Amino acid sequence: MNLRALTRGDAAVAGAAVLLFIASFLPYLTVSICILGKCQSSSTNAWESALFPLLPSVFLLGIIAAALILVHRFQGAASADRQVLGLRLDQWGTALSVASFWGALWALAGGGDAQSHGLGAWLALLSTLVLAGAAAAGPLVPALQAPLLTDKPAAPAAPAAQGYPGYPQGAGQQGVGQQGQPGPYGYPGAVQAPQPGGLQAQAYGGEAQPAGGYGYPGAAQAPQAQAAPAATAVQPAVQEAPAAPFQPFWFAVPAVRQLANKDNPAAPPAGELVPGTWYLAVEQRGGALVAQLQDGSHGLLADTSGIQRG
Repeated sequence: MNLRALTRGDAAVAGAAVLLFIASFLPYLTVSICILGKCQSSSTNAWESALFPLLPSVFLLGIIAAALILVHRFQGAASADRQVLGLRLDQWGTALSVASFWGALWALAGGGDAQSHGLGAWLALLSTLVLAGAAAAGPLVPALQAPLLTDKPAAPAAPAAQGYPGYPQGAGQQGVGQQGQPGPYGYPGAVQAPQPGGLQAQAYGGEAQPAGGYGYPGAAQAPQAQAAPAATAVQPAVQEAPAAPFQPFWFAVPAVRQLANKDNPAAPPAGELVPGTWYLAVEQRGGALVAQLQDGSHGLLADTSGIQRG
């Protein structure tokens, strides 16, 4: 029994049936008898044999109608193909509820001058009116099709963010030169300021050497320092991000919808989705979704319009 399968219309049907049962014990008819100027009154309820067949034709008929509608709702998809004399249980319940209201209406037309209808009669008329209205309008009015109970589960945890593959680690740290700019002190290719007295610090250990060239008096022939290539920034490889895979998500349907067999759409339905229950979408096939039921079975939902994502 899935209580989340109940709608607001089903709740109205059940409430009307409870009021109708209470009304059967309240005074339905009050009779006043006056003899020699002395008047006495007595009241009877629907369970008195004097009012037969009021009890089975109004009260019991309405309670049975509500029970048939609720049983059909609790059975879910299994009751879609079950018929009794060509009608489903909810269709029988709707017909009996209208008959119960019709009987309660005409029962108020009876009585004489010494009789008056009590609280039970008027409450019975109101209960049967609500019962017949909710049973007939439940499948047609969207407000009555809304689920009575909702229990939204927690959304699936999002996958942890991952860095871009191939991106160099430690890029931009101190000691890495930028393209077209000198690196820090001691880095190959760094430009050093000229020293006073014609001495220039070379890159080889930073020791001062004469600045003169070949043939300078007293100058030791020093090996020519080769200019180190300027450091170039590491360019990360540009990679195209792959298409994002399908992420399972929770969803709910606004109305009852059938699930087709995911492997053979021509086969009998695999189940039924009802409002007020959250289902897990595990796969997407074009515009359709593969949904998982509470028992672990899967089916194909072709009509995804109006679904509510969790």
